[in-house]
Amino acid sequence: MKPRYIIGIIVIIAGLGFAAYSLNSSKIEYTNLSSAEATGRKVQVKGVWVKEKGADYNNTSNIFSFTMKDDSQKEVKVLFQGARPNNFEIAESIVVKGRFEGGEFHASEVLTKCPSKYEGNVDQLKQSGS
Repeated sequence: MKPRYIIGIIVIIAGLGFAAYSLNSSKIEYTNLSSAEATGRKVQVKGVWVKEKGADYNNTSNIFSFTMKDDSQKEVKVLFQGARPNNFEIAESIVVKGRFEGGEFHASEVLTKCPSKYEGNVDQLKQSGS
């Protein structure tokens, strides 16, 4: 076999190995707060805002903080470097991406799932025969 074919094959294998490593390290899995705290890795956690504990935005440090409860009823304080997400007050659920640091969840992203404006109209549609 010619040396340039061998070099080409080595380059292709190295490229495939690098691509596989990049894809594996960039994936973020869904988990609960207990598991996220145990692993210390960057994860996604779905939960709800604990409205009774409020939410706060500090203008000087640009940090938004609130308490979140996951599906297993574990609560944690979430710190997010950025402004309060749109529709935060009316969100049905929240997904935070980040990791635990010092007993608090430091989020790099906060996503809100708001109620659909069409969900309440299903019964009305059935009654009207549409």
